[in-house]
Amino acid sequence: MLPTSINAIEAYSGANGILKCGSRSVGEPHIYGRRSRRRICCCPRVAGVHGLQCGVLWSCWDRAAKICNNLLLAISMIGTAEAMNLGIRLGLDPKLLAKILNMSSGRCWSSDTYNPVPGVMDGVPSANNYQGGFGTTLMAKDLGLAQDSATSTKSPILLGSQAHQIYRMMCAKGYSKKDFSSVFQFLREEETF
Repeated sequence: MLPTSINAIEAYSGANGILKCGSRSVGEPHIYGRRSRRRICCCPRVAGVHGLQCGVLWSCWDRAAKICNNLLLAISMIGTAEAMNLGIRLGLDPKLLAKILNMSSGRCWSSDTYNPVPGVMDGVPSANNYQGGFGTTLMAKDLGLAQDSATSTKSPILLGSQAHQIYRMMCAKGYSKKDFSSVFQFLREEETF
């Protein structure tokens, strides 16, 4: 897999690409746009390490669901980071705030399983200076895929577009190798918003 759609398009059809006129390849045609679907056949792939252990394969349709899932995940992570940041600045203890959120209607995976605030949970990237996990660059890539898909289907993704901008800005400001939950650290350090 390549990190961005641009890299993949260049690898397939660029000046030194692997495709010659009339040839076909296997891959993920949804990434490259509608025109490419004639030249790229859908290739199932393993759904991560856990998927490999469970024997799960994803088809290209499942990849569309993954794009939608990561769109929602990015939005909920940013929302969790913003809520936690605001609560901390209002004087609330982060662990207590997380406990309250996780017993309330604001509870989500980003708050109860993968909290972005250092010291709230053990065994998550925020407890390890945002090392490991799902990289910010990969989240920005997936949000770009969501943006491209939304444009091609004329589907508004207002929050998704904002999330894409935030993760792209994070990559430009040195967060590209950190876990995507480092959006909390990014918000804490950005006093100019």
